[in-house]
Amino acid sequence: MSFVRPKALSYSYPALVHTARHSTFSIARCLREPTPWRPARCPSNKRPSRTPSSQFSTSPRHTAIKTVQQAKARARSGPFSAWGAVAFLAAGVAITFYFRNEKARLDRRRVADAAKGVGRPKIGGKFTLLDQEGKRFTDEDMKGGYTLVGVFDHLQRGIGLIELFIQVYFGFSHCPDICPEELDKMANMIDLVASTTQNRIGTNSFVDPSSRKAPLLPLFITCDPARDTPAVLKHYLAEFHPGLVGLTGTWEQVKDVCKKYRVYFSTPEGVKPGMDYLVDHSIYFYLMDPEGDFVEAIGRQHSAGRAAKIIVDHMKDWKGGVKR
Repeated sequence: MSFVRPKALSYSYPALVHTARHSTFSIARCLREPTPWRPARCPSNKRPSRTPSSQFSTSPRHTAIKTVQQAKARARSGPFSAWGAVAFLAAGVAITFYFRNEKARLDRRRVADAAKGVGRPKIGGKFTLLDQEGKRFTDEDMKGGYTLVGVFDHLQRGIGLIELFIQVYFGFSHCPDICPEELDKMANMIDLVASTTQNRIGTNSFVDPSSRKAPLLPLFITCDPARDTPAVLKHYLAEFHPGLVGLTGTWEQVKDVCKKYRVYFSTPEGVKPGMDYLVDHSIYFYLMDPEGDFVEAIGRQHSAGRAAKIIVDHMKDWKGGVKR
């Protein structure tokens, strides 16, 4: 048996390239063609879906949408919430109210302290007079309350609250116009202070003018002692307010108390009954504290309401007991 040696195979380069291309095409076609054990694959343009995650997304489009939504929400609500705005306004109002009240209190304290300063003339002092009942009345009877002393030709003193402020007014019963106007204002001041402090002056069970137990002690000191006797003052003051206390005395006594209160006194000395003469006087109400010290002067420019508020404010500022 003879062995036949196969002929040597020889391939050219173009043939090899063609064979490789054909083989690659055949393999790819086989992969695409269906078989019993491999179904056909249909190409799809859909990309696999991904679960959106705003937490890790850095997409410019997503970021832009997020920013627009936030801008709209912020535009609707503003930088503050409604409750935050209410709390802010309430705090502002409370702070403003506190500082205004504190400033007013310090101003009142400054006025009161200035009257007690070293080198200033003292307003008020010791005196002895008679009230409209003919009873002895001294400066010690003013202690224990705020006194409002009105300077008109009669002295008015008012008994105030438990610790009394006194209102003193100087005038005279024959005054044609100014005194009646100021006495009407004084009566309104008494009632306003009484209503503010939930007390009354006059004819109720709490008030007893003879025992000086009214919420405000209003004193009326006459500058015309020759004509203003206790009986005349009692009749005259009853026309204005039942809580008014009228004080009179001799010419020397009245002149002395007017001097101590820095009140202008021009009544001539030694006038006889029936003589006609002019009486000039200052027009102020002097507010005295429960220790008998001067607090503030209230003039004609103050209305009854404004004057009553001044009195009540000083009562609120009052600290501590009365020195006897």
